[in-house]
Amino acid sequence: MEVLAAAIAVGLGAIGAGIGNGMIVSKTVEGIARQPEQKSALQTTMFIGAGIVEVVPIIGVVIGFLAFFR
Repeated sequence: MEVLAAAIAVGLGAIGAGIGNGMIVSKTVEGIARQPEQKSALQTTMFIGAGIVEVVPIIGVVIGFLAFFR
């Protein structure tokens, strides 16, 4: 049962991060297409947001390890 819990935690975290990163990048590209002069500001915000979203699967892996090795 611990293996299943760990797999679910890691899998859902990865799926959520993939969807989140896709949405962040697509909206950034739309923003750059509308206002090319704001490219650097939009890219900076995108990288910060993508970094925050990438924390989710890392936390999922930690929770998975905790569930598996408990």
